[in-house]
Amino acid sequence: MKLETATFRFPTVAPEADGTLDWDATTVVAVQAHAEGTTGLGWTYSTAAVCDVVHDHLGPAVESLDPMNVPAAWQAMHRVCRNLGTQGLVAQAISAVDIALWDLKARLVGMALADLFGRARDTVPVYGSGGFTTTDDDDLRREVEHWAAMGCTAIKIKVGESWGAAVERDLARIATVRTVAGDGVSLMADANGAYRRGQARRVGAALDELGVVWFEEPVSSDDVEGLAAVRDAVRCDVAAGEYAADLYDVARLCPVVDCLQLDVTRCGGYSGFLRGAAVAAAHNLDVSAHCAPALHVPVAAAIPNLRHVEWFADHARVEPVLVDGAPTVHDGVIRPASTPGHGLSLRPR
Repeated sequence: MKLETATFRFPTVAPEADGTLDWDATTVVAVQAHAEGTTGLGWTYSTAAVCDVVHDHLGPAVESLDPMNVPAAWQAMHRVCRNLGTQGLVAQAISAVDIALWDLKARLVGMALADLFGRARDTVPVYGSGGFTTTDDDDLRREVEHWAAMGCTAIKIKVGESWGAAVERDLARIATVRTVAGDGVSLMADANGAYRRGQARRVGAALDELGVVWFEEPVSSDDVEGLAAVRDAVRCDVAAGEYAADLYDVARLCPVVDCLQLDVTRCGGYSGFLRGAAVAAAHNLDVSAHCAPALHVPVAAAIPNLRHVEWFADHARVEPVLVDGAPTVHDGVIRPASTPGHGLSLRPR
């Protein structure tokens, strides 16, 4: 097998921010895996440094392996990166390659990837996600109306503005979403770890009163004791897991969340997602797929304990430009491709 990489940078329409970070572009590192005249595609949302990890370490580790044996390739990549550390950037690189290898295998055997994994469902529910802290109220209303028109029955916006320094505005924006979306839509809030423990409990109590059902990363996901404290204090579900890189991360989070998030571009690809979902199931937890909706469709269709996939504003804008075959939302759901692989291919530059 031969691996090929490419990096693409997509500027945002306007500056964007959440509770703890601001950005003006989205960077995609794509990996193509070639074997037997067939190509598989994967990618991660990361930085161009991923390419060096792929070229210097992952490519040599898998080049002589049978493309049918994806678990063997994953193990080889993980082992060869031992001295680099296998989380963060390295986990993102492994994720992109693993996705490409599963896509390659499915194409080689002529099967849709969702069928290769084994479908648990034919449609995948999504929720609308965006509402950055830099978004003004008029644009926020337009976003909510857009998601409602797509049939989304749940909507998530960012809170925790400026590391929790604007709680009144956080709560006012949630109230705006409720007014625009109506009572039939579930409200979700994502603090991106902006609040301190006590502050998160107080904000969580206010979110409960506003009817919010999901409080994501009320404190840093590294603070498992803090997540547990907030979870014990609020009625809404506490969620975290988007930064989980391996099963050890998943095992630490499962006892302190109500729904585990997994990101196929960070957690070890499709292989890591399936394993993480199994651990969550052992804790009687649902899984919610974080961002990258185009990539999540086939694996989300394969797990019984799926809650939903995040239709994230940035990635929903980028993916149709990046690839042919990006899914569209109808009546609040997306459907896995019926063509071989995940049905996605890089668009001509």
